[in-house]
Amino acid sequence: MHRVGSAGNTAGSSRPRKEKRFTYVLNDADNKKHCAGINCLSYLNASASGTSDYLFTGSRDGTLKRWEYQNGDANFSATFESHVDWVNDAIIVGQNLVSCSSDTTLKVWNCLADGACTKTLRQHSDYVICLAAAEKNNNIVASGGLGGEVFIWDLDAAIAPIAKSVDAKEDEVPNGSSGPALSTLCNVNSSGNIVSTNGKSHGYSPIAAKGHKDSVYALDMNDTGTLLVSGGTEKVVRVWDPRTGSKNMKLRGHTDNIRALLIDSTGRYCLSGSSDSMIRLWDLGQQRCVHSYAVHTDSVWALASTPSFGHVYSGGRDQSVYLTDLSTRESVLLCTNEHPILQLSLQDDTIWVATTDSSVYGWPAEGQTPQKVFQKGGSFLAGNLSFSRARASLEGSAPVPVYKEPSFTIPGVPAIVQHEIMNNRRHVLTKDTVGSVKLWEITRGAVIEDFGKVSFDDKKKELFEMVSIPAWFTMDARLGCLSVHLDTPQCFSAEIYAVDLNVTGAQEDLKINLAHETLRGLLVHWSKRRPKPGPHSLSNGDSSIGKDVSLKILPHSRSDVDDGSENHANNVLPSFEFSTVSPPSIITESSSGGPWRKRITDLDGTEDDLPWWCVDCAENGRFPKENTKCGFYLHPAEGSPAPNITQGKLSAPRILRVLKVANYVVEKLVLEKPLDGSPDSTFAMGLTSGTSALDSSSRLGLKPWQKLKPSVEILCNNQVLSPEMSLATVRTYIWKKPEDLILNYRVVQSR
Repeated sequence: MHRVGSAGNTAGSSRPRKEKRFTYVLNDADNKKHCAGINCLSYLNASASGTSDYLFTGSRDGTLKRWEYQNGDANFSATFESHVDWVNDAIIVGQNLVSCSSDTTLKVWNCLADGACTKTLRQHSDYVICLAAAEKNNNIVASGGLGGEVFIWDLDAAIAPIAKSVDAKEDEVPNGSSGPALSTLCNVNSSGNIVSTNGKSHGYSPIAAKGHKDSVYALDMNDTGTLLVSGGTEKVVRVWDPRTGSKNMKLRGHTDNIRALLIDSTGRYCLSGSSDSMIRLWDLGQQRCVHSYAVHTDSVWALASTPSFGHVYSGGRDQSVYLTDLSTRESVLLCTNEHPILQLSLQDDTIWVATTDSSVYGWPAEGQTPQKVFQKGGSFLAGNLSFSRARASLEGSAPVPVYKEPSFTIPGVPAIVQHEIMNNRRHVLTKDTVGSVKLWEITRGAVIEDFGKVSFDDKKKELFEMVSIPAWFTMDARLGCLSVHLDTPQCFSAEIYAVDLNVTGAQEDLKINLAHETLRGLLVHWSKRRPKPGPHSLSNGDSSIGKDVSLKILPHSRSDVDDGSENHANNVLPSFEFSTVSPPSIITESSSGGPWRKRITDLDGTEDDLPWWCVDCAENGRFPKENTKCGFYLHPAEGSPAPNITQGKLSAPRILRVLKVANYVVEKLVLEKPLDGSPDSTFAMGLTSGTSALDSSSRLGLKPWQKLKPSVEILCNNQVLSPEMSLATVRTYIWKKPEDLILNYRVVQSR
């Protein structure tokens, strides 16, 4: 499976590398809200920010958002957009926000700035799942991920990890293997693009240890940055010295994956939550588990402790948040949610809850005096064995939550969970998590009709059209919204008549290429802001279409590249227009292979890593000319007295209408030699017989007998065809055979 925006890894393959993929993401009209599950939360207090309290949320939609929180009200403040896949974790480090993603990168942002990424750190070979930082050391961050890797980053150095712990076998892996070389990292230039940097030039020498051999799901670090704990699918808690990357100890006790870790400020105690539904308290000095708490009936995925580390809030797959006294083992069900809980953040008297839903919920919590919650009743004594809580739940003695409703909600928009590309290859039908069905037009990036909560399958059948357009894009909804992927040359295979788009004043035969006009629309802001090359720039070796193009000889000759001159579409049609209120975002790769993402209205013209073929198409109107012809035979219908007017196979554009074929037959019947056998010219109406195209201009003057126009029907498989059908539609829905299409004609009446 390739990542979003990736053209795939061809390392070690003899096949030529694919051109870079171009992806655009259709954002919801309410783009101030998340449109997928919330994976992480991070809170910046007013004392630290100097202004207001800020809540930062990271989502499976690939973005982070900042919310200003004052007097019980949270208002949208900024979007941080550069990741191209799920944001899995985010932490505040001084005035920086550090995030990690399934796109294998870490990104650094200024917490209080406008959302521009300041650094991109790319060292992981797989999804980056978790982060940890030292509260009293504002430049050290640890990251862990599915590759079994743990890195400790120095943000002041801004470029290289100062220590690393992975499987000892990594020393045997050459840099040519899949994934980035271990000594190669990436930074971000002023335009937000990723540039490759060699870590060795900064004195980086990775430290290998006998570390995780499998995925890492959880990390935490003490305040001074002297202890780091990690856990994952190996079911053990590992304790490290983050200053050297050396492992201090290994703690065993869990029977399933470790999904959450908390270490107290002094570094003496550690809490762990696991998929075995247990919470364990470890004494790191004694290197053993001192308490086990069975309060959940399913996997524990999130932990948050009070400042004194005397109580812990926990949540997980069972959609419940519990508060537990670590000393007395007393526990109480604080609240229940409608979705599994992914992360918790305790701030004063509010526990913020992130779930697989796109909304964020704030529940009441006595952060400073948690004993008050127990006084409300409903508490129970946490058991030592996980099955005890599960059995109690099955027996109907599940506790009653203290709070029934959250005190505050930051709403999101429902994520798209189902989609279907319609036959016209411009419309996409979607269904979201609340059952609402909508119709999108991807060449505009907007919803054109909202059908409400109706049957998706019934609506799909209702909107069915018997048309056949080549598949010029692929798409997915992994980010909770539609991501449209364009790959050259396949994306240039779809043409359509301008009149079918209701273009005012368009000629009947004017054809436009859907990908061409889409790219023009997406890059219109980039093109307007792009610095124009000087008169001598080309002679000095500069390229007018970006660095990505300057390194490449254009592979297409004039014979196989459509420069738009045939139809002059650029001179007649404006490009497809995308919204500037909720503009799409584009995703592609930098020259070093690192992905990046930006809204089309934020493109400033300095982005030099756009795929060369996209720029060549949008700026110069050049794109690969795909084979858009359809071969067919044209014969008189059985029993028809009409003469045979063709010799051999014909070919015509796939989008040619049956009406044009009928006109061709009419003209041939009228212009062919009459019964006395005198010869005359032929008429093609855009059709090609063999290798020669016959122009209608070859008809010179009509004889009296040529002014009689017969009416003609075109048939396929004995079925009369609608004049509006295209040859491609006939071949797909009527002919339904791999062999060349056979059409028949018959004269209905004379005029």
